[in-house]
Amino acid sequence: MIEIPSDLHPDLVPLAFLLGDWKGAGVAALDWGHLPAVAGGEEDPGTDKCNFGQEVTFSHDGRDFLEYVSHSWQLDEDGEKVRPLETETGYWRIDQERKVEVVMIRDQGIAEVWYGELADQKPQIDLATDAVARTASAAEYSGGKRLYGYVNGDLMWVGERSAPGVPLQPYMSAQLKKAVDLREWAKDLGDLPDDGIAFFK
Repeated sequence: MIEIPSDLHPDLVPLAFLLGDWKGAGVAALDWGHLPAVAGGEEDPGTDKCNFGQEVTFSHDGRDFLEYVSHSWQLDEDGEKVRPLETETGYWRIDQERKVEVVMIRDQGIAEVWYGELADQKPQIDLATDAVARTASAAEYSGGKRLYGYVNGDLMWVGERSAPGVPLQPYMSAQLKKAVDLREWAKDLGDLPDDGIAFFK
C-alpha cells in the first residue's frame, strides 16, 4: 500500500511510492569506473562482480521536490560489509506531464542531470542522463540510464553506464525493502492488550 503524507506537495503525489527508508542488496560491477577506455569498446566493465548492500532514503519537506540519499557498500560472501562503494545525493521533481528531472551528486566527483518519465498507470520511472560534469580526479564517465520500479512493495532498480570507448552496459541493480519506522509502530502499541497471551486468543 502506498501512503501519501498529508503535507506532501501536490505535484509529488505521483512519486509518493518512492518515499521512505529502503534497505536491500544487489549486484555491482567491481571498479567499473576505473577500467581504462579502449577504442572500439574492447574493455568489458562488469566482468568482475560483487554483492552490495544499499540504504536509500527519499524524503520531503513540503516543497516541490524529493530529497534523495543513497549509501552502498561491498559485501563479502557472508553478507558482511567490506568497503564503501558509492554515496549519492540529489533532488527529484516531476511535472504535470509526468516528466521527471533529477539532479545528482556522487562522492566520486561526478554531477549529473537526469531526465525521464513516469510510466502511465504503473509506478515505474525511466531516466537517462542529459548532462554530466566531473572533476579532474573522477573516473571516465559519459552518461547512464536507470530504471526504478515499485514491485510488490519493494523498490527495484537497475543502472547502466558508459565511458569513452565503452558502450552503455549494466553496472548495478538492487532490490530494496521498506525499512520499519519504529515511531509509527510505537503509535499503535496502545491498541495492543496488556496481556500478551490475550493478543493471540
